[in-house]
Amino acid sequence: MFQIHPLSAVDFSSLNGLSDEALAERNVQVHISDGGFPCRVSLADAAEGERVFLLNFEHQPGDTPYRSRHAIFVREGAVESHPEAGSIPSSIASRLLSVRAFDAEHEMIDADITDGSEASDLISTFFANPKVDYIHLHYARRGCFAAKVTRAAA
Repeated sequence: MFQIHPLSAVDFSSLNGLSDEALAERNVQVHISDGGFPCRVSLADAAEGERVFLLNFEHQPGDTPYRSRHAIFVREGAVESHPEAGSIPSSIASRLLSVRAFDAEHEMIDADITDGSEASDLISTFFANPKVDYIHLHYARRGCFAAKVTRAAA
């Protein structure tokens, strides 16, 4: 069994209510959703017309060659969603994914691409390897980080 984790709303709360100019000074772009902007905090697509932030985020801070940061979307005022163990939110399940397995030293030890609706099988396959410590899901087409996956607590 696995658990998908949102990014913390607290990490982005300081952006809420800022003007477009103040956000631009922080290298944050403001977009108005067309219904297809996946928020990494709510783990849902922002509704059409909703204000979303596009910013650079370090999703892989491990001190290895795999250290990485990339663009992510966060809804203004986003509230964390905590999906049930073993479930994949529709904003992730509806997209092509790059699934990357890491060991405890933050080295990538396996990776593959799958349709999000079939990601559960690949996640389970990766976690069958005891060397896999955690998994990162990325939206394959743009390469953006989607969510971290861990083994669910027993």
